[in-house]
Amino acid sequence: MQNSDNSSPATASAAPADNPHPRNRFALTGRSAQLDPRHEPVRRDLADVRLADRVFAPHYAAHLTHVATRATALRAGRDAGTELLATLNAGDLFEALELSAGLAWGSAPAHGLVGYVAASDLGRVA
Repeated sequence: MQNSDNSSPATASAAPADNPHPRNRFALTGRSAQLDPRHEPVRRDLADVRLADRVFAPHYAAHLTHVATRATALRAGRDAGTELLATLNAGDLFEALELSAGLAWGSAPAHGLVGYVAASDLGRVA
């Protein structure tokens, strides 16, 4: 990120004298990239932490890998009437970034799509 005129520049390896481990940092330069939210797990309020070097978001999350326990709909939105993007088959992986109100939001790597699935149709991968 760029610093304002009245702030000091950040250093990549600055570490307090009592901390022998330098802190690794990265910085966004310029504007955030425009990503396709149908194919990249990014919303206005949340993004996959793996995208942190390309987009700015108020919150980032690391995905938790789940597996579809039965065939389930991957939808563009929260409501059951929203566009059906794909059907995940039993055994398909789903990378969940948010679990809320009985739905999981994240990406389905086999389909290359991002959307919502019923959380009850997912099981955790050990």
